[in-house]
Amino acid sequence: MPELPEVENTRRKLLPLFLGKKLLRLEHQDPGRYRHTERAQGQVVEEILRRGKFLLFALTEGWEMVVHLGMTGGFRLEATPHARVVFRLEDQEVFFHDPRRFGRIWVVKKGDYREIPLLLRLGPEPLSQDFRFPEFWLGLKGSQKPLKALLLDQRLAAGVGNIYADEALFRARLSPFRRGRDLSQGEAERLFVAIRTVLAEATALGGSTLSDRTYQQPDGLPGSFQLRHAVYGRTGLPCPVCGEPIARKTLGGRGTHFCPRCQGA
Repeated sequence: MPELPEVENTRRKLLPLFLGKKLLRLEHQDPGRYRHTERAQGQVVEEILRRGKFLLFALTEGWEMVVHLGMTGGFRLEATPHARVVFRLEDQEVFFHDPRRFGRIWVVKKGDYREIPLLLRLGPEPLSQDFRFPEFWLGLKGSQKPLKALLLDQRLAAGVGNIYADEALFRARLSPFRRGRDLSQGEAERLFVAIRTVLAEATALGGSTLSDRTYQQPDGLPGSFQLRHAVYGRTGLPCPVCGEPIARKTLGGRGTHFCPRCQGA
């Protein structure tokens, strides 16, 4: 699933395509998945923001178009066999490509997220000043969940998913199976810094494009942070630090990659 770095890079590439442009029509055949899109017709895009893994298109007349890419969603400049939504602008067409149909679109009054409960409970943006260690530390100490599950929950840090949770835990030298409440303050500080560092690096490198090439930026360019993955997707390969084979286990239904030696797992 596209995570914070991939969604942020998508946002940046969409800005020159949509900003100040009128949405003439949104064409699709799935009103249950792409909800109330008729409200966006004729509206001008005033801004595109990101909140966690959501894109927020600020429209005129107080409307807001919320887009979640799901597991395989992304924007393309050319039609594909899996183009589910066509955005007809004044000067071009942009396509929402989603092979597995997990992406969603809602058009709501600005800030009215009653139909999108996940958006209402997101924690702070980890690359912003709102991401502060005291609150992060308090959230860890108050939880019995394993660290990996805590990071995926979105309340400690919005936008962290499977890839960057694994990579941040490796950088912090912490087992994904440790309980949040069991961390020392020093360990929590290492994780706090690792989350910010990994996400900043990945964003600067365009995100991660995996072997299935599901994620691409709207202009078709891949990300390159996958070349720096230490553990994610490297099961059986040597740890870049100690040489121990990278292990993979399932935690909460999600594949979890880690170094048994470096992370004490």
